Amino acid sequence: MKSFFLFAPGAGAPSTHPWMQKWKHYLESIGEVALFDYDYMREGRRRPDPPPQLIAAHRSALAEAREKSSGPIFLIGKSMGGRIGCHVALEEKVAGLVCLGYPLCGGGDRTKLRDKVLHELQTPILFVQGTRDPLCPLDLLDEVRSQMKAPNFLHLVEDGDHSLRLTRRGLQAAGETQEEVDQRIVAAISTFVKENDADRSTT
Repeated sequence: MKSFFLFAPGAGAPSTHPWMQKWKHYLESIGEVALFDYDYMREGRRRPDPPPQLIAAHRSALAEAREKSSGPIFLIGKSMGGRIGCHVALEEKVAGLVCLGYPLCGGGDRTKLRDKVLHELQTPILFVQGTRDPLCPLDLLDEVRSQMKAPNFLHLVEDGDHSLRLTRRGLQAAGETQEEVDQRIVAAISTFVKENDADRSTT
């Protein structure tokens, strides 16, 4: 039974953005993928809706995904989409969570931690984090992860930014292309999915 990814965008770009489309293509090598947009983005507004509205829209998209797939469902999201997915997982049963650049610090401010939902989670979660991501200092993430109840895993992208992209210098130093870096991320997601694809999401 194929795994199903419900893929949520970040705050600033819709599901049609080239980055989202690229990752949709990557994820299709592992399972089925459905993209969606939050209400504010579909309506052409720039400011994200309040969290309860974002969570409601995400849950609605999940309900639609359940109609299309009988396999295990994973919530995957870019930045804000990953964070809202974590909130949804407190209320809905899914097989796992994948956060591509979790925005742990609001506006990059280390004193504004968005960690409450992570402490409450029971659902397995994979963090995919760039080492240059100002919204998620790794020392703070390590501290939060050590206190979490949910099984949690980390795939580090050395020199990666908030969108998991490396600098030209970083790519040269690693002797890799961005595509090769991305494929290692895909492999980490695939491993996570295989380890958490029990029928938790079908009930």
